[in-house]
Amino acid sequence: MKKDHPLSTTPTSRKGGVALLMVLSACWGRLPAQAQTTAPAAGSVAPAAQSAPLATVPADTKNRVGVWQLVRTIALPTPGPASLDRRGNVYVTDVRNTLHQYGPDGQALNTYSPPLPGHTAQVEAWNTTKVLVFYDDRQEILLLDRFMAPITKLTLLDYFDGIVRVATLAPDDRYWLLNESDLTLRQLDLAAARFTITTPLDLLIGRSRPDFRFLREYQNNIYLLDHNNGVYVFDNLGNYRKKLPFTGLTSLGFRGDELYYIAPDGIHFFHLYHLTDRVVPLPPVATPLQQILLGEQYAYLLTTAGLQVYKM
Repeated sequence: MKKDHPLSTTPTSRKGGVALLMVLSACWGRLPAQAQTTAPAAGSVAPAAQSAPLATVPADTKNRVGVWQLVRTIALPTPGPASLDRRGNVYVTDVRNTLHQYGPDGQALNTYSPPLPGHTAQVEAWNTTKVLVFYDDRQEILLLDRFMAPITKLTLLDYFDGIVRVATLAPDDRYWLLNESDLTLRQLDLAAARFTITTPLDLLIGRSRPDFRFLREYQNNIYLLDHNNGVYVFDNLGNYRKKLPFTGLTSLGFRGDELYYIAPDGIHFFHLYHLTDRVVPLPPVATPLQQILLGEQYAYLLTTAGLQVYKM
């Protein structure tokens, strides 16, 4: 009898092959879909005359009683600028420009009193090892360590003629400065004693009257808050990217991939990459609210009477 070749096709083998294909096809339909992995969108680049688009998520209207649990109230009449570091410590100035450091739960840790009188325009504690204190009347920047001991002092008038309105410390220990005299955003390399980046802002601002309140480098972008015009966004080389349409603000905060700020209807969380906006209601506050800082577990509300610490 003639034997079939191992690769030859017989009616029986054809039936078995069709059955096998049917089984594989059924199993393939039950396999999990393989999604393509992509990075989140960086957002559109909008001209200075326009604003980047955003989508609004309706406010949470459910009963949120109990979400805000008051932990501590700290009496601090007329508090000034405040900031939050990555460990959850809070830094806030009082009416005498004394800088107070509180732990995540609001317990007092350290204080720093400047030897000379001056107006504290900004406190920036986002750097992991240094706390920046900017005195705008003296045009001086003071760096403190995490125990509130002075590290170094920088007199800006030694480097250029002009008036700095806001300042911040970059991750590489360079300084970002907003020179209000000529409307330029500059990066100062103190080790090289020179400006490494200068970005003119006159074309972006136009004929509007800016009122700069805040500056920070966050996730390789620089956010410059103009109270009158919105939030200007630059990359870490000083190149303009877009403008966010948030006017009338005095401060900003960052938490994860979101930018947050307070408004009459609550706390707005704006996603930096998805460009969506969600709102969370605020707890009832007896005195006017000046600023809010959000950590991982605690929220810090600054009013005209002091600091209120809430557990989230």
